[in-house]
Amino acid sequence: MNFSKENAKAKSVWFDDYNMWISLIDGRQLSVPKSYFPSFENASQSDLQNYELSGNGIGIHWDSLDEDLYVPNLLMQDTSVSDEKKRA
Repeated sequence: MNFSKENAKAKSVWFDDYNMWISLIDGRQLSVPKSYFPSFENASQSDLQNYELSGNGIGIHWDSLDEDLYVPNLLMQDTSVSDEKKRA
């Protein structure tokens, strides 16, 4: 299996009390503190679970929270959206 940034695509997302967990298509699991994302801090479980994967899992979008994440950036410990998305 190719464990690379290019293969960093989300298969599923879930939350515990403190972290967002992402299961990647290549078998890796990534956890990121919810505190990195202010929109997650007081969000309901329903809002957190109401996400959409885009680009075959390269992006994660929460419409009700107005939050977009670029999965490869999370692996690089960069919680900002990609420059391309910022311009869109």
